[in-house]
Amino acid sequence: MAKEGRILNFIAWLTGVLVSLSVGFAMIDKTLSLPIWLGGSTLAVIVGWVVVITTLISAVLAVLRQ
Repeated sequence: MAKEGRILNFIAWLTGVLVSLSVGFAMIDKTLSLPIWLGGSTLAVIVGWVVVITTLISAVLAVLRQ
């Protein structure tokens, strides 16, 4: 693969990781929440932790794979 393609793939991957972590931490901090009929803020905190943990695990695995 060309060097430019690898750089763009890395930038896209890094952007996805940063967005996932931002959303996850916002849900944990209760800045973002879910509607009451979807579980409200309690479920949002749980989902936020799931997003953060799975994002960190996948980022570590991706780095180790390279």
